[in-house]
Amino acid sequence: MLIRITAALLLLLCTACAHATDKPNIVFVLADDLGWADVGYNGATFYETPHIDALAKDGVRFNRFYPGGPNCAPTRACLMTGTYTPRHQLYQPSGRSKGDVKKMRWKVPTRGQGESYDTFHSNDNTIDAKWVSVAEVLKPAGYATARIGKWHLGDDDQGFDLSTNDGVRPFAEHKGNHYADVDVAKQMTDRAIAFIEDNKDRPFFLYVSHWEVHTPIKATADLVDKYKQKKGGGGDQSFNWNPTYAAEIEVVDRSVGRLRAKLKELGLEQNTIFIFSSDNGGLPGVTMNKPLHAGKGSLFEGGIRTAFAAAWPAKVKPGTQTDVPVTGVDFLPTLAALAGAPLPTGQPIDGVSFAPLLEGKPLAERAIFWHYPLYLTGGKGNKVLPVYGTGELYWRAVPSSAIVKGEWKLIYYYEYERYKLFNLKHDIGEQRDLAESHPEKAKALHGELMAWVEQTDAPVPDVVNPAFGKAKKRQ
Repeated sequence: MLIRITAALLLLLCTACAHATDKPNIVFVLADDLGWADVGYNGATFYETPHIDALAKDGVRFNRFYPGGPNCAPTRACLMTGTYTPRHQLYQPSGRSKGDVKKMRWKVPTRGQGESYDTFHSNDNTIDAKWVSVAEVLKPAGYATARIGKWHLGDDDQGFDLSTNDGVRPFAEHKGNHYADVDVAKQMTDRAIAFIEDNKDRPFFLYVSHWEVHTPIKATADLVDKYKQKKGGGGDQSFNWNPTYAAEIEVVDRSVGRLRAKLKELGLEQNTIFIFSSDNGGLPGVTMNKPLHAGKGSLFEGGIRTAFAAAWPAKVKPGTQTDVPVTGVDFLPTLAALAGAPLPTGQPIDGVSFAPLLEGKPLAERAIFWHYPLYLTGGKGNKVLPVYGTGELYWRAVPSSAIVKGEWKLIYYYEYERYKLFNLKHDIGEQRDLAESHPEKAKALHGELMAWVEQTDAPVPDVVNPAFGKAKKRQ
């Protein structure tokens, strides 16, 4: 009898130990063009995000998360490969500058307006299959992997077991976009739930990449009507809040709620890391990014800082926050560390694991970087940089590099051959350039930034654009 009791006890203990060391499931929901200020926990009142807010309340808020790029495709490449833009060479979805070529000081990859330049390589919505992705890192560790929704990285599915743009058709059979499809978020979420159910007995990595809230702004009539009734009843009255945009945000929020509910129903919530974020900042004119400056496409905070929250009941203390900067290239090393998977050895890994922050532990201060060697014209409310040698505000981005280290941020403009320095702790809106009042800090950050540019072999425009007219070659 004693032997039977002892054997049963040992079995119980072994089962408990095995459960305690189970690899965590990972669910990562990514919105498209959702601004930092578009969620309730960051102050939104016209938009409603109860499920995203609940996620933040149940876990940790990363107040300074930087996806890796100022727009969609480079951000996704950074997330998947753990490498900065000069490595995978995807800077802009088209791979080309956008805007009037006659207003560009330097020759860069450009098409249109009568000029076409190819002065350095810039990928067009594609990353080379040589890169080892997050999915390919996690699969050898026993993970089932799924990518549902917007991909924007080319024809190769980078090792995902399941790849689908719309939640219905396999990626190999359908590679179109769904920006205007008001039903796609529900379809994607339905498929994501089925994937969870199919893999509930093994660890899984589920990447749900929504098409919302990217333009064209469209949503179902019932949701739009809801926010039409609310219009004027919430938010800064100086801004013309868009009911359809608000409806799109609610669609993404509902997806988060449905996925979390399914995890809870299946008893998987405790050991699942659930992450929510966006690929870049909001589009000015469509939404309001205040207190951040500028928006999508810009290296100002409004373009590169987004909402980010993560819950993991087994490990993360509810209601916590961190102001430590983390960035998109940190995902691959973080998820590898949490899954107990080795990092790829055939490619550089520019990120670091932020796993310690999930458990309230410190992370050593380090610099994080951006490089954008192209031009991007601005629309209404998003023309924040001038044409070289003039006062005409025309660009939202010009050839630039940027560095954030601690509370400091420096942007170097190759276009103007000068930099701007900001203290984000005291000036989140980047209204006060401190380069002249803090010359030693600016010089040190600029030196570190230029060393990184050289180390990564980042392309620096230095060939005069003959179409610009009076431009002079950079010395």
